[in-house]
Amino acid sequence: MREFIYYSRTAPTSGKHVGDDLMKSGRLDIAIHTVIASFFLSHGLRDDVKLHLSFAGPPDPVKHLEMMPNTEGKTGFDKIYLSKKDVSWVIKKMLYKYREGEKAEVFPGYWIEKKSFLKVVEELYDDNRNLYLLDEKGGDIRECKIGKDPVFILGDHLGLPGKELKRLKRICTPVSIGKRTYFASQTLAIVNNEIDRREDKGEL
Repeated sequence: MREFIYYSRTAPTSGKHVGDDLMKSGRLDIAIHTVIASFFLSHGLRDDVKLHLSFAGPPDPVKHLEMMPNTEGKTGFDKIYLSKKDVSWVIKKMLYKYREGEKAEVFPGYWIEKKSFLKVVEELYDDNRNLYLLDEKGGDIRECKIGKDPVFILGDHLGLPGKELKRLKRICTPVSIGKRTYFASQTLAIVNNEIDRREDKGEL
């Protein structure tokens, strides 16, 4: 199992703030591409990934959207059908279904709650998970030791907020995918490939 945590300073925290132009809806387009890179393979969905989306945009930050799509069972009961074109609809529906004080399961494997980005990270840290911060100054991911069931953390086009970043650098191992700057979705695809290759070699 691998997990990703994606933080967006601008992504909307209410379904009413999601318009037709996703770029103008707090750059929700970036989050959608991140979902696609996390889960989609050429002919199916990964069943070994959990994605955390931390949205800190208006009007009610911070919302924590947790995704681990069910791939088994009957569609409409045990799982929902998810295609690339459905991702924006799923996120919008999750935001609409938020209920104050609850962690609501909107669809099988899709939850939403109000929880800070740092709280999500620290809960995984308390569970003794291996945490890795995607940082251009980090060690080369191809040369770094990656522990079992890793968690990778990255920010949007604006980056991670300074206060949280200081804490992350104390509890996470910084890793880099190279000197060039990639989109968040490209970064996740590269990390997924690296972990796939290690698993195929029996290194994880």
